[in-house]
Amino acid sequence: MNASDARRDLYALVKRAEDDGVTTLIHRMGSKREDRVLLAPLDRFPAARKADAFPSWALSAAQKDFGTLVSRAASGQPQVLRRNTTPIAVLLPADPHTSTPSSDPAAPSGAAPAGGAVNSQGQQNRESAQRRLATLGDAIGSVLTTGPADGPTFGLPGLDAATGGLQPGRLTLVAAAPNVGGSLLGLAAARTTALADHRTVLYAASGPNRDDVFRRILSAETGGDYPRLKQGRLTDYEQDVARQLVQAGDVLLIDDGSNLTAEDIAETAPHMEGLALVVVDRLQATHSARLPLSGNRLPDASQILSTLARTLHVPVLAVVDSDDPTLLSLLDADVLLTLTATTDPGRVQVTVTERDFGVIGSAYLRPDLLHARFLDAGTAPAGRSDGEVPARSPGSTVERELAEAALPYTSGARQGLPASVTHVLAALRTALAGGDMEALGELGPSLAEVAAAPLLLPDTDEGRRLAAALNAYTTAGTTGQSAAVRFGADSGHGPDDEDDAEAEVELQPGDEEDEPESAPFPALKLLKDAVARSKMHPIPVIRAEDRESGPWPLVSEDMDGEPRWVHPDVTSTRVPYIRENGKRVRRDQLDVPDAFGEGVLCLIDRNGSYPSACSAVPLAPNKLLHTGSLEAFDKASAGIYLIDIPEWPRTDMPHPLGRIIDRPDEQGRVWVTTPHIKQLVKLVREGHLAAMPAIHDSWTGKANESLFKPFYEAARKARIELVQAGGEPYKAYKTRLSIALRLLWPKRAEQRSPFWRPDWRMSMVAEASVRHWTVAFKAVQEGHTLIALRNVDAAVFWTPPGTPPGTYRIGTGFGEVKAKFIQPGEMIPEGDD
Repeated sequence: MNASDARRDLYALVKRAEDDGVTTLIHRMGSKREDRVLLAPLDRFPAARKADAFPSWALSAAQKDFGTLVSRAASGQPQVLRRNTTPIAVLLPADPHTSTPSSDPAAPSGAAPAGGAVNSQGQQNRESAQRRLATLGDAIGSVLTTGPADGPTFGLPGLDAATGGLQPGRLTLVAAAPNVGGSLLGLAAARTTALADHRTVLYAASGPNRDDVFRRILSAETGGDYPRLKQGRLTDYEQDVARQLVQAGDVLLIDDGSNLTAEDIAETAPHMEGLALVVVDRLQATHSARLPLSGNRLPDASQILSTLARTLHVPVLAVVDSDDPTLLSLLDADVLLTLTATTDPGRVQVTVTERDFGVIGSAYLRPDLLHARFLDAGTAPAGRSDGEVPARSPGSTVERELAEAALPYTSGARQGLPASVTHVLAALRTALAGGDMEALGELGPSLAEVAAAPLLLPDTDEGRRLAAALNAYTTAGTTGQSAAVRFGADSGHGPDDEDDAEAEVELQPGDEEDEPESAPFPALKLLKDAVARSKMHPIPVIRAEDRESGPWPLVSEDMDGEPRWVHPDVTSTRVPYIRENGKRVRRDQLDVPDAFGEGVLCLIDRNGSYPSACSAVPLAPNKLLHTGSLEAFDKASAGIYLIDIPEWPRTDMPHPLGRIIDRPDEQGRVWVTTPHIKQLVKLVREGHLAAMPAIHDSWTGKANESLFKPFYEAARKARIELVQAGGEPYKAYKTRLSIALRLLWPKRAEQRSPFWRPDWRMSMVAEASVRHWTVAFKAVQEGHTLIALRNVDAAVFWTPPGTPPGTYRIGTGFGEVKAKFIQPGEMIPEGDD
């Protein structure tokens, strides 16, 4: 083709070089000789991708001075053609005698120039898709001109060391089962590239919307709780950071359009100036009619994304919500990062696999899902086999949480702590970051003193989090294990409560055996008989070999929905207290503002919440089948459901899902059982919620609400008789009742049981939580002021002296309550206080 025609058709020729790899021979008659050049794809001359290595021209400028560029290229000076700032093609000398870095002077007549293109006749032909050849010198030249890798990274040193960063021109796939956090790796790469390195990122969001993405970034950058940010509740510090992100975030471009396809991403990316990284969040393994990037369309989408990476010479990072080897082999990525949970809940393992070499490394990360991020936990120890558990990261869980909670103060962003306390907490963070176990040991006495001191912390989210972390540290120090960070960390149950017995009873070998005839209450035998008499032929035990697949890994203790809530205008402080037996503990002290008027604290303690819930708990007696996304809840079914967290507009009541909202997955969704789904349906029907959240996934079976009813009736009857007798018979009754309900889902593998149904257990606990919340909500609707709500049985109201809310029935029976009144500022007694 002559140069004049090539100038006219330049855009089309470049497009063919980009998309099809076609090389075009162009000639131009000069004053002394004919100039001959090749308009070639970048694969012919990889060194052209190096910025400023060769003269480069935007297509519009190249078209204007095309004759000059042809002459220069023919004389041995490659000319790079750009779309905006992205190299897309190159002009190379076509004749062997020209001095181009990719020519071969020794090539015989009729042979293709080294690095050139040949067809079946040995001649260049712009009408055919030609093979591109490169000499070893081309490859070495490319490596030498590229220099040290400066591609995007995850900002996680251990993982970056294992992967070598994200390589241009390659498709990297992050594979993780739901709830492990795969999307957070995509977010980490996007945050690091855009916010730390100030390079352009295309974030293609097929699932989360742009608001979700921004909230996750804000949560990860500030350490603010993601569920709270979803409700629009930002601290002053978080608002400051949000404004900074808006100013600095113009290089992070989010496409969350509906019906997003791989073709859409491939069409958008080439037009982004200075593009450094493409993140696709996410590819959904389960088919969804509303998500093109799902189901059997994923292999084709993966090929398009792989081509996009090679064409633009940028890394493409895609997240898939499955670690199924069959699916991953179909997607055929260049690099595969597989996330798997370990026996240490504080770590996940990332295995790095290259298509041509297999496993090349691994790293460990510390999940911090509450703040939408992973934290670095170091590279995998050398010589460790895949099945071995890695060493724990420095510091205990409570020490790491204390350091994170103190960050707003130790960083100087917040004031309000004594200088000596700030110094100790800053030293803790330094020791953890450096893995200095000796320093951690030396800090122990100082930390214990800080945690035990009655600090007056601000009534803010940061203050409450630090107070909870200090309380957890104190509790862990006295019990030798980590304590939950929550309001009312101790049981909070009265001495006559069956749920209190459950909190104290640990399953022992032999508990799975039926009680002797002399037992005051044969709870386990009655529970087994209740299940056996059902006409639905229940399956009480899931086989051991099936427990690591299907719905069972999705069921967790976090699905109980128990609230841990204090009214936002009330100050909750954990104060030291010494019990009669000499044991040092901490108890809650609630300070009520004057605006609440005259009153006292009314402490409500609900009797037998768990056995009472057995009267009508919706569950599936048989198998749970994968029913996927649902248009609406079917009241004839029961099981577990993956939903969005609905917005709760009220501040005078906790969220109806309780602590479930504190552990969302990377898409901000949570798994719930049927009692909470039914609760949401009712709240929507009554106008308290705007709409039902979408059900993204589900495992369900035919519903039954009476499976445990015979057990409930027997337990209620026995309680009426034994509560009057008191003493050892009543204590034994409570103990056996708790053992029976715990055996529905024994936690230790070595514990034998006639049951293994996590869904039954968590549905029962969720039903108790829902009933507890519902009665409190009725009291609030009648005008009572709720101060605090926790567990499945404890509530605190602000009432006139001696006047409990009328929605509660005072008594000793199941579902009835005990009421006690104390003055504001007094310690709230718990258990046997």
